[in-house]
Amino acid sequence: MANGTARGAALELHDLGKSYGGLKVLEGVNLNVVPGEFVTFLGPSGSGKTTTLNLIAGFAAPDAGGRMQLDGRSLAEVPAHKRDIGVVFQNYALFPHMTVRENIAFPLKQRRPRPDAATIARRVDQALSLVHLEAYGDRRPDQLSGGQQQRVALARAVVFEPKLLLLDEPLGALDKRLRESLQLELRRIHRELGVTIIFVTHDQDEALTLSDRIVVFREGAVEQVGTPAELYNNPGSEFVATFLGDSNTFAGTLKDGQFTLDQADARFASLPGTPDGPIKIMVRPENVTVCDDAGEAANAVRVTVDDVVFSGATLRVEGIDAKGSQLIARTRTDGPLPKIGDAMWFCWDASTTRIVATGGAA
Repeated sequence: MANGTARGAALELHDLGKSYGGLKVLEGVNLNVVPGEFVTFLGPSGSGKTTTLNLIAGFAAPDAGGRMQLDGRSLAEVPAHKRDIGVVFQNYALFPHMTVRENIAFPLKQRRPRPDAATIARRVDQALSLVHLEAYGDRRPDQLSGGQQQRVALARAVVFEPKLLLLDEPLGALDKRLRESLQLELRRIHRELGVTIIFVTHDQDEALTLSDRIVVFREGAVEQVGTPAELYNNPGSEFVATFLGDSNTFAGTLKDGQFTLDQADARFASLPGTPDGPIKIMVRPENVTVCDDAGEAANAVRVTVDDVVFSGATLRVEGIDAKGSQLIARTRTDGPLPKIGDAMWFCWDASTTRIVATGGAA
């Protein structure tokens, strides 16, 4: 296992939907996942990401017309307990009366045909090594930290060498430092095993850190799919722009390529090639510079500094514009620091402006 004997499966979802008591909670989900890909389902609570995961795992059945295939085989033909899928939950779900080794061995002992004792012992040893818990095999779950319990749950999910691994907010109950540490471990394990991973989270930073691609869910449907860089730098909607990281959004009108706001002390570069009408544009805080004088900046908005937050290498500056909207700049800390109440300009280059909505946006 540690030498990469497990290999990922291709997963295809076609027009998945799910209703409960007449209430539609998921509709029209389509997705192709290539073998060995790390795909994250991201969205707010109730957006449909965990429902989709449950359908893949076999914990629920899709509505009529929805299809799922694993390596070309319909999952409708395979009972949940026979799908070549490992699952890790947020609450670990370890057996408290079993040792770590017994917990990890459990899925192997349930398989038919059941591996022999020597094979089970070897695979358990490999799984313990994979999660760096070789010295903890004889302990029980209540003798482990939260992070160690999560590693045991992960080892139990991969010990039978599944082709697909489903992770349902597995790091959500951990503190920030431990969560970041286990994110690195997940990346390492993914590289070593080559298994296909579907990871559910509502944590945007986690999704950006771990994923090959991100599927953004909204109100039971897929809003956008792309690499972390694609979604962050070129969001396809205002929802994606605001959900995936901080953003500054401006609603105005476009005429002959010129964006205008009903607001004093603001100017914007032209946006050629976009139809006239209501429009929303966005710029990320790290692309905004805090200036005493707007000078020749292509885009500039006058603000009153409302808060200044020092975070080591960067400074988060919050400003209020003439319309009372809050704007954010994230800048370096090696220059003069603005103070609350200062009148400043937020400036940015035209190349960093993104259009996130047109037609009725204003």
